[in-house]
Amino acid sequence: MTVSRPHSQFPWLKGKFRAVADPWNQVGVQTKFYGRTLRSIAIAVTRYRIELIRQIAQMGLGAGALIVIGGTVAIVGFLTVTTGALVAVQGYTDFSEIGVEALTGFASAFFNVRLIAPATTAVALAATIGAGATAQLGAMRINEEIDALEVMGIRSVAYLASTRVVAGLLVVIPLYCVGVLASFWAARFGTTVIYGQSTGVYDHYFRTFLNPTDLVWSFAQCIVLAVVIMLVHTYYGFSARGGPAGVGEAVGRAVRTSLILSAFVLVMISLAVYGQSGNFNLAG
Repeated sequence: MTVSRPHSQFPWLKGKFRAVADPWNQVGVQTKFYGRTLRSIAIAVTRYRIELIRQIAQMGLGAGALIVIGGTVAIVGFLTVTTGALVAVQGYTDFSEIGVEALTGFASAFFNVRLIAPATTAVALAATIGAGATAQLGAMRINEEIDALEVMGIRSVAYLASTRVVAGLLVVIPLYCVGVLASFWAARFGTTVIYGQSTGVYDHYFRTFLNPTDLVWSFAQCIVLAVVIMLVHTYYGFSARGGPAGVGEAVGRAVRTSLILSAFVLVMISLAVYGQSGNFNLAG
């Protein structure tokens, strides 16, 4: 006696089941790759140090013509200066409408550290370091260079993916220092020089509301975001298919996914740290 499966009698059910199962299978494949990459970090640090140092130099200063303008450092600095200036413009304008424009320093110390600087740095990492890693790995995949490394006995995940994750983690620390300082400087310059507010008033409220604990949590957020972004981009680079067009599609999908996950992680960490009390006292 043979028992027929439901989808053999109803072929349309097979398509329904596949439409539901395929996205979850994709999540499982990605999670497996992420776990394998994280487990291979020790191998990358101990056996592939030269490649790790090369990735750090390339991510921090760029390659080719990007070295002239500082590579990712210049891009992160420019973006955070822009957002810092936006805090000055919006903060001063909004606070002046209710007569408390002196609190613009509070806006810079509060919003830049907790939300704007980490989010801006994540966007810069995804668009520069992350997209570059996906394009490099995708080109290696379609040219069968990754398969060649495995034939030679080199652990491709540790050599290519784990080294890039560690490099991104190390590079993001000085990059974030540059980004936070640039956002602080832009907000102060816009408020005191362009709008003419007293530097003493601005500095008083800025120092009053700048909490060192918030800076520590902000750095922790940025480190977590860097790991998430590099994991996503290395996966899409490894799984690229379909020639140069497939590599371009993989880069686009990686940037979209990493930005969505970065926003989700940033919100979750912010809710976990500041959701109950907010660590905020209005004084001055």
